[in-house]
This record gives sequence, structure tokens and C-alpha cells, in this order.
Amino acid sequence: MQKRFLILFFGILSGFTMFAQQTVVTGSVKQPISLEPISDVTVTIEGTNLSTLTNELGVFAFNSKLPFGEQVLRLTKNGFVPQRYPIIVNEGETLTIDDMVMEKDLSGNDLFTITLSDDELNDDTSGADNISGLLSSSKDVFQRTAAFEFSSSFFKVRGLDSENGSVLINGIEMNKLYNGRPQWSNWGGLNDVMRNQELTSGLTPSAYNFGGILGTTNMNTRASSYREGGRVTYSSSNRSYTNRLMASYASGLMEGGWSYAIMAGRRWGNEGFQDASLYDSNSFFVSVEKQINDKHSLNFTSIYAPNRRGKSSPNTQEVYDLKGIKYNEYWGYLDGDKRNSRIKEVEEPVLMLNHYWDLSSKTRLNTNVGYQFGKLGNSRLDYSGGSNPSPAYYQDLPSYHLADSDGPDYAGAYLAEQEFINNGQIDWNYIFTANLNNNTDINGSSPAAYVLYEDRADDKQLTVNSILSSEINENILFNASINYKKLKSENFGEILDLLGSTIGASNVDSFDNFQYDAQNPDRIVGEGDKFRYNYNLFADVISGYAQAQFKYNKIDFYLSGSVTNTTYQREGLWEHSRFAGDKSYGKGEKLTFNGFGAKAGFTYKITGKHLLDVNGGYITRAPSLRNTFSNSRENHNVVRGIEEEKVNAFDASYIFRSPIVQAKITGFYSTIKDANEVGFYYADGLSGDVIAENSTSAFVQEVLTGIDKKNIGVELGVEAQVTPTIKLKGAASLGEYTYDNNPNLYLTSASFESADGSISYGQANLKDYKVAGGPQRAASVGFEYRDPDYWWFGATANFFSNAYLDVNALTRTKNFYLDADGLPFNDYDAELANELLKQEKFDEYMVVNLVGGKSWKIDQYYVGFFASIGNVLDKEYKTGGFEQGRNANFRELRDDNANPKRVFGPKYWYGRGTNYFVNVYFRF
Repeated sequence: MQKRFLILFFGILSGFTMFAQQTVVTGSVKQPISLEPISDVTVTIEGTNLSTLTNELGVFAFNSKLPFGEQVLRLTKNGFVPQRYPIIVNEGETLTIDDMVMEKDLSGNDLFTITLSDDELNDDTSGADNISGLLSSSKDVFQRTAAFEFSSSFFKVRGLDSENGSVLINGIEMNKLYNGRPQWSNWGGLNDVMRNQELTSGLTPSAYNFGGILGTTNMNTRASSYREGGRVTYSSSNRSYTNRLMASYASGLMEGGWSYAIMAGRRWGNEGFQDASLYDSNSFFVSVEKQINDKHSLNFTSIYAPNRRGKSSPNTQEVYDLKGIKYNEYWGYLDGDKRNSRIKEVEEPVLMLNHYWDLSSKTRLNTNVGYQFGKLGNSRLDYSGGSNPSPAYYQDLPSYHLADSDGPDYAGAYLAEQEFINNGQIDWNYIFTANLNNNTDINGSSPAAYVLYEDRADDKQLTVNSILSSEINENILFNASINYKKLKSENFGEILDLLGSTIGASNVDSFDNFQYDAQNPDRIVGEGDKFRYNYNLFADVISGYAQAQFKYNKIDFYLSGSVTNTTYQREGLWEHSRFAGDKSYGKGEKLTFNGFGAKAGFTYKITGKHLLDVNGGYITRAPSLRNTFSNSRENHNVVRGIEEEKVNAFDASYIFRSPIVQAKITGFYSTIKDANEVGFYYADGLSGDVIAENSTSAFVQEVLTGIDKKNIGVELGVEAQVTPTIKLKGAASLGEYTYDNNPNLYLTSASFESADGSISYGQANLKDYKVAGGPQRAASVGFEYRDPDYWWFGATANFFSNAYLDVNALTRTKNFYLDADGLPFNDYDAELANELLKQEKFDEYMVVNLVGGKSWKIDQYYVGFFASIGNVLDKEYKTGGFEQGRNANFRELRDDNANPKRVFGPKYWYGRGTNYFVNVYFRF
């Protein structure tokens, strides 16, 4: 009996001991300052499938199957900023983490959308290649800073163009095949419905595609993903548009499995910060989803965002000194209104059908079909029968008179200065008068001296893909996709306005007398007719990728690979008389490029607070359509020796995270090899014996082949929640982006007498020159105050340096020291030449920005106000520029630099002075 009692006693004691040794993690989640509990917060132990919800008291608990050691708790709830808390779980212990805090997410209140104005995105006239849109959804402090503080200075993350990042909508890539860059204005003004974004930065893995070395942004427009309710927003600004009105509504999931989201917006203004930079944009969005059953769902999305905007010109420093940084040479008064001659118009609707199939609880298949069509146009004046209408034409500026070969003409310079200051815009009345005079010429009517025409690209692109995602087990996630793209791009010039002419325009090259359409010679064209060129470009791309991600307690790693097959072809619809027959007419050679990519990386969790992240990748890719043909407007000629580009990238980061401080420092290195670039400009001082009529000037296509570039640098981002209401933040990027070799250069022109219309100048000595494109060093420090009553204020000081002028490659070739006969200059001075060819470095500068807002909850409604002031101190600074090609040899460049004012000095862009944005919204 006693023995049985002892057995029972020890059995009960053991049970209590086992219960006492059970491992438990518990805690609570509250709002900062008020410490009000937050219910229904999803609490997840990262790297596991363990998750739970907080109750009405904000309390949660885990008590089974807990992994031991260093772990991370992730807190998420719609409307709140996600949080991560490092913990240590010991066997048989209870861990309690009380009063963890989550801030309300005010990013839905348009706090940051204001800097993502598509007037600065991929503008071929401004040189901007802003990638802020790629980074806008990031929680990383450095990338947020790059998007919202550095972008106005055209800063490029890691010195890379936006073609190195992928932008997707519902898994369909939106990067253009023509230049590899996303056209953000295709969905501009739809902020409220495009904010569901998933971002992967750098080489880190994406669930949708292999991606580029700048990462992937996927915008999800699935109707059921939107929060039920509506929103009306009004904004005012002096940046690009002056007014913006947006309205959106989402139904949430309704009976029968239906849901929808709709939005309409308008942005408009006669001019933004630059003179006559009109803005006229309408935006429409519809997304409808039908959840067929638990496994299948169909979603249809339609996006239509037609927009028109007036471009602004780059100018020489002489012009800025006379007219200020808002000056724009592209406009003049007509009937009392400002008329801009250069309008960019984009009208490319997007249609998508997406099928979501849950094959099982852990495997999903997403199949997408997208179709985009429409037009992209850029207008300009043609003056084949008259003088250059540019008000900033070099012969009309003071510098031209001061450079008179007989000595400075001060009287002429003064008159030119006063005329430019007092007028200095396009004289539309003179243009109309010239055309009217041609209508009634005493020798018989003549074609228009001036016309307004548009460079058009009408694209039709079909995209089909399937994306598979499968959670093989709790440690392994597998992703794969297959993609197909088919593009037909119709390219032509079109007459928009005959500007008073009743005769029409001559479709003949007035400079060389070549026939643009040799099968219809001496044709006179009218409004709406094709003009100058007419051809098609075709592209077919098939690609696939596979990726495996592995997640464990101490280390996460991934492996990914891709293959791509790309074909291009040009079809000439007109025969150019300089390139007769099949050199320009009909279908040209079909080009095929094969690319592959491989990347891998790992995150090693030293402790819950300290992590090491490493990524590396190698990619070969087809050149863009733009850089494949040397002059697609005139002939089939392909860039010599063209091949796939090779991209290497590597980065390593140290990450520190705690409830107070979040910090990340990253070292990066990348190379791009065997790239090509095609540029267009008017060149003076050409050497060689293949120029027609012994001329040393021509409008040329500059082709650089085999370009190597190297980018190396460090990024840093830190933010600290020093009090419940005050957050300090800082970010910096120190980079060096250089040419890494001496690429080959040749010019093509219809004016050249060689068989293929080209002149080769051998190597361009570009090695170690800086690659232009915004500051290579940038830093930001700032703070943010958030009051418990839901008003907030922030300020940042941003510092920029090491920005460089884009050098002209032709002046770095042998052409620089050769005369028109191809012989070396007998007065060549090597020391002076080195000084003339030194790359210009822009001055460093600081920009201060202020931002603040307030929100109210009135019953079930929300009202919010937001305002920002950019460049508070009204600092003038150069954001970029380029050397002109008018002084292509030593003598001409030497003589121009010796003038009192340079006639053909570099052209620059300046950043905006003090500017503002005000936003008010109502959410219901």
C-alpha cells in the first residue's frame, strides 16, 4: 500500500514538474503613449508556421511546439506599421513580453506619394531616369529616403538606371522592351489603387520573377485585396501639376463571391515649376473579381491613364544667367496663351485577366494575360524650309557676337542680350507669317517652311505567364514561372499642324535632298499624314525562372536561375533613297539573343538583433531595342558586333534591429559589360574623307559598343525611436560609378559617303571617367514627431556631392586631334587638351525639406491633411547636363573655351527651387 502511494505521489509530482517545465511565450501589444490594447494583431514566429491573434486586451500566448534559441516575433495588422521583436526562447521557461507597441500606419494618407510625379520619370529630353517609384513601398529606411528625399536630385540607387529593376502589375512585367524602363505614367494618378505593393530590393528573391539587380516591385490590383470603403482626395502643388482630384471606392467581398474596386482621377495645370510645362492627365481604373469557389478566382483589371505634358529644355549656363532656372525655350505666346512646341502624350491602356488557383493549402498557381496598346508621341517643330525657330539658337545669343572672328562685337552682343531678355521665346506669329508667305509666293506656292510634327510609337504588346508558388515544407518555398511577350511597335512621324500652310509639307530631306519615301518621291503631306520615317519593330521574348528559398533557425538562403530567348526584327514600310532597296525597305535580319541568370544569397542570424545578409548574381541579357539598331528610322543596320550584355552584382549587409534602433549598412559592387549606347546630335569638326562635299559637320548617330561600367559603394540607413513620439533617421550613400574600359565608337549619317553611311573612330578614351546621372554621394538626416492626437511633423536636411557632367565620347577619340584630312593638328597641345577634356564636377549642395499633417476620425469617417515644402532654402543646384557635340576636335574646343562666353558650352538641368504640395482627403 505504501509502495503504491509513493508511486502515485511521484507520478503526480512528475506531472506537475512537466507542466512547470512547459515552454510558454506570452505578451501584449498596445498603442504607443496611450497604451491602449490592440486586438486582432497577428503574431508570428518568423521561420515557422506558428501564429496567433491578440485578444480584446491585446494579449497573446504560444505554449506548444516552440523552437528554442533566438527567434523573431513579427506583429502585423491592417492599418498598423508591422513590427519585429527579437526574443530568446529557453526550454521549460515562460517568456513574457508586455507592452510591445505598434504605430498606426499613416502611409495610406498620401504622405509620400507627392514626390513620385511621373513628369520626371524616363523623360528622354531631361535625362532623368528617376527610380523612386521602385522604392516607394519599401520599409527600409535607406530606400525610403532614396525615394522621397534623394529623387528630386535624380539620384540613382547604386548608380543604376531603372532598366535594372522590374516593375510588375499582378505578376505581369511592365518594363518597356524598347528601352527596358517602366513607363510610370501608364498608371499615373491612381495612387489609391496602386499602393498594394510588394518590394524586393537588390538581388533578394521575388515570388513573381527572377528580377533585375535593383529588385522587383509588384503592384497587386486584385479587387478582393482592397479595404472596403471610399476615398476622395484633392491636392494642389507647383511642382508638375497644379491641381489633382482623385476618387476611389472598393466594395470588399460581397455575396456570391464578387468584389470590385474603381477609381477616377484628374491632374491638371497650365504650368508647373518650369515655364509653360502644362499638365493634362485623366486616370481611370476598374478591377472586378469573381471568387468561383475556394480554389479558383478570376480578376479583371483595366487601366486607362491618358496624359499630356509640356517638356522643359536643358540650357547653357549663359541662358540660365539671362533668364533664370525656370526658363524653357520650347514655348511662345500665340493668341495670348503660352504654346509649348514639345508635348509628350501617352495613351496606352492596360487590360489584364488573372486566374488564381489554390492547388492545395500550400501550392498556388497564378496565370495572367495582359494586353497593352495605344500611342506614345513627342512633338517638335520641323523647320526644313526656314531658319531655326529656337529662341536660344546660338547665333541669337550674346556669346555668338562676342566670339566674332574680327574681335568681340559688343554692340551686337548687347542687342542680342536685350532681345533675349525681353522676348526669348518662340515667335509663333513669325512662323505662321512665313508659311502664309509660302502660300502666295510670286514664283508659285511652296511647301510649309515650318510644321509641327510628332514622333510616334504605337505599341501592341501581349504578355502571358504562369507563376507557381509552393511551400514544400515548413523550411522550403519553391517558386517558378514561364513568360511570353510579343510586341509590334509601329514607328512614324506624323504631321500635327501645318501652322498656316495650305500647301502641305515636303517629305524630302532638305539638307541632303534624300527621299524619305523613295517609292512615292517628292510627296507633299498634310495634317495627319506620316512624315520623315515609317517602320515597324517586332520583338518576341520567352523566359522562365525557378527559385528555392530555405528558412531555418540560424540561416535563410536561396538559389535562383533563369533563361531567356529574345528575337528582334525591323520592317521598313518606306524605302529611304540613301539606303535603297532591302537596306531600308521590307523586313531586315531577324536577331536572336539568349540570356541566362543565376543568383544566390543567405541571411545568417548571428543573434536575434544582429544579422548578416549576402547576395550575388550573374546575368546575361539582350540589349534593348533602342540600342540594337544604329538608326532604325532610316535603315536595317544593326549595331556592329552586338551581343548580350553581362551583369555581375554582389552586396553584403550588416543589419541591427531592436525595438528602438533599426540599422543597415551595405557594401555593393556591380559591373555591366558589353553594353551599347546609341545617341543622336549635330556634330562639328569631323575628320575623315567620307563626308559629303568635304563638310566637317553632320547630324549623326553616335554608336558606342562594348561599354564596360563599374559601380562600387556603401549604403547606410538608421532610424531610432528615441521617445514614443520622436524618431530620428539618417541615410547615406557613398559610391563611385565609372567607365571601366575604352569602348569603340563609330558614327552613322545619311550625309556620309561610305557604303553603309558610317565612320569609325576606334576607341573612345572613357576609362575612369565618371558615369553621369545624379550625385554619386548623398546623405540625409532628419526627425519625425508624431503626436498622440494624430498630428505630425518632420524635417530633413539632404546633402549631395560628386555629380558629374555627361561627357561627349567623340571628343575622346582620335577625331579630337585630327584635321578634316585625317592628319594630326600641327598646333596640338597635349597639356591643354587634358585640361579641355577634364570632366566637369558639379558643386555640392544641401536641400532642406519640411513635411507635416493631421488626421481626424469623425464617427466612422476619416479626414486628413498633409503638406510639404521642398527646398525650403531655395537652393539653386544642377541635377545633370551634357557636353554638346558641336566642338568635336581640339582646335574648335580650344577656341570656344577661349571666348569671353562659350558659344557651345554644356547644357544643364537645374533642380526646382522652393516648392510645395498640399493634400486633403476624406475616407469613408
